[in-house]
Amino acid sequence: MDTSRSQILNALRNSRTGIPFSESQDLPKIPVPEWNLEEKVERLKNRMEAVHTEIHECTEKGFGKIFREVIKQKKITNLLYGKKTNWGNKLEAMRQRGPKTMPELIPYQKKIEDCKETLFSVDAGLTQTMGAIAETGSLILKPDGQEPRLLSLVPPIHLAVLDSKRIYSTFGEAIREEGWSRPMPTNVLLISGPSKTADIEQTLVYGIHGPKQLILFLIR
Repeated sequence: MDTSRSQILNALRNSRTGIPFSESQDLPKIPVPEWNLEEKVERLKNRMEAVHTEIHECTEKGFGKIFREVIKQKKITNLLYGKKTNWGNKLEAMRQRGPKTMPELIPYQKKIEDCKETLFSVDAGLTQTMGAIAETGSLILKPDGQEPRLLSLVPPIHLAVLDSKRIYSTFGEAIREEGWSRPMPTNVLLISGPSKTADIEQTLVYGIHGPKQLILFLIR
């Protein structure tokens, strides 16, 4: 056993040229797009709408009106959300001002073992986003104790809120600007649309393994 291991390690050592991989390969440089904000917004919208994402643009001040219209249209009677979050606080304030035009707000506060019934019975779940990628049309979510993964993966309708200023051109730019190397986050979700699969007869079907609808509120 030890002899075989030594032979393998020696063979690997002898095969090394001493030149780092990055220096020994003539790697092509990948062009990085230089889109302005409006170009990034339009590219993100085009990519996400192509896979059935519903997008509503609004200002932060006008969010309440658009949100209530969507809630009424989708017949959302109850909503799961992260209580101690920026947008969670806004939802609570909106319900205090106009309870008749808002759904029942259900804060995500329990462990998964204690809230399975709630998770699979609510009409929708709302999450914040830490940004988006224009090149691929993807939202970036960073789950935590207030907004765990299941909040965006289980309810049939996923409502997401995105600040347009945090739309990055590429995944690489997002990693750099968000400082993921200091340290790298342990859990990040990239969401490009509602749940879909083509496993059955290679026909694309939506809403099989997760939310049937993804609704994005794009704050301009």
